[in-house]
Amino acid sequence: MAVDAYVDADGVPVRISSPDKVVFPDQGWTKLEVAEHFAMCGVGALRNVYNRPTMLKRWTKGVAGEPFYVKRVPKSARSTTAVTFPSARPGTMFLPLEIQDVVWMAQMNCLDLHPWNARADDMEHADELRIDLDPTDEFGFEAVIDVAHTVKEILDELDLVGWPKTSGSRGIHINVRLRPEWSYYAVRRVCLAIAREAERRNHVATTKWWKEERSGVFIDFNQNARDKSVASAYSVRHTGWVSTPFRWEELDSTSSNMTDLMTFKDRWADVGDLTDGIDEAAGDLAKGIEWVVRDEDAGLGDAPWPPHYPKMPGEPPRVQPSKRKSD
Repeated sequence: MAVDAYVDADGVPVRISSPDKVVFPDQGWTKLEVAEHFAMCGVGALRNVYNRPTMLKRWTKGVAGEPFYVKRVPKSARSTTAVTFPSARPGTMFLPLEIQDVVWMAQMNCLDLHPWNARADDMEHADELRIDLDPTDEFGFEAVIDVAHTVKEILDELDLVGWPKTSGSRGIHINVRLRPEWSYYAVRRVCLAIAREAERRNHVATTKWWKEERSGVFIDFNQNARDKSVASAYSVRHTGWVSTPFRWEELDSTSSNMTDLMTFKDRWADVGDLTDGIDEAAGDLAKGIEWVVRDEDAGLGDAPWPPHYPKMPGEPPRVQPSKRKSD
């Protein structure tokens, strides 16, 4: 019979059942090692999910199996919050408030943490703009770095502070904290305006929503829609790589596999939490809104939304180009 283990989460012991369960079969890494990872970097991991509705993505069979998203939060969850999904359906989601909650997610076989871009105390106003740089298959990480430089230049012009990290897969995420004064719709439109400006300045960047039209580094503006989530900082991805924050001056030397579950320990010991200060850097979207208006005046309205969202004002036809009927 397997013996439970306990992991210290900032002074609170968190029970880990089946601690020797192998989660990463190729490397032999266990559930306990995942829990210890989140306990080690707990201050940073919590900073990026704190008070945010967070989807539980469970890998109950390890990365050799398929994950699933929890529809009903387990009774063992310490805290939850009511949410409203884009369909207007009400729901309940997990709400991390302490480091022990982050470690508990590892107990629930979660590897990558998926928070909303709004806080539970103001669910109608997003406080984070998320720029997801995702290369198509024919482009490598060098192209992602190139587009990230362009995005940094644009954010500087908009007086916004971007906090970069590896995605833990093939791309880069850049998070921008905001004052909670704008709707999801407005934040998404500003991200689209940033993406379009990057596309104008850098031929590798693309805003093409339909995969059949897409080639380059896609800037996924739809990650800012209500209830969308991106793997947060210090998440462990199915690759075994950790979504690792880095300094802008490290951009050119960054790699997609910058750290994994084991090598991240040295990174944490060397630099600590590189997202420290992100909450104090909350920015203003006023200049970004001006760019949205500029695009509208130039005939560039909205772009397609994900399929499960209601039809939005000004949205173009939500039909992929190859299936559209000709006039």
